[in-house]
Amino acid sequence: MKEINLRDFYPWYKENVIIEVTEEVAEELLAGQRYIKASRRRVYRNKAHYSLDAEDGIEYSACFSNPSPQELIERMERFEYLCHALNSLPDAQGQRVFEHYLLGHSVKAIAAAEGVTEQAITAAIRRGLENMKKYLKNIL
Repeated sequence: MKEINLRDFYPWYKENVIIEVTEEVAEELLAGQRYIKASRRRVYRNKAHYSLDAEDGIEYSACFSNPSPQELIERMERFEYLCHALNSLPDAQGQRVFEHYLLGHSVKAIAAAEGVTEQAITAAIRRGLENMKKYLKNIL
């Protein structure tokens, strides 16, 4: 058994409190204390670069500010224009562009589901995007 002073390990003890612990416990307490000192030394030597991310999203929210009302309105208008452009396409083109870009389906999966070749799907998506571009140029 080894005697330790709890005041050396826990800062909230204001007076000396001596207790007896096993050798293993005493060694673990000392190892923890050495780890904390080494960590502080590393922070000091590396110019104290801290990360704000403590798994609560602080760093993320610091990097990305909330959009202003003006930005939200502009996003909504752009979204409306894109929806109108997508709705202006023929049914097959519109469905294929929607599945590929908005639902994230691969060209191969769309072709298998519709029973057509991948080249036909690729061509329809390309033509759909071109038609959307023309539609948006005419509106804007």
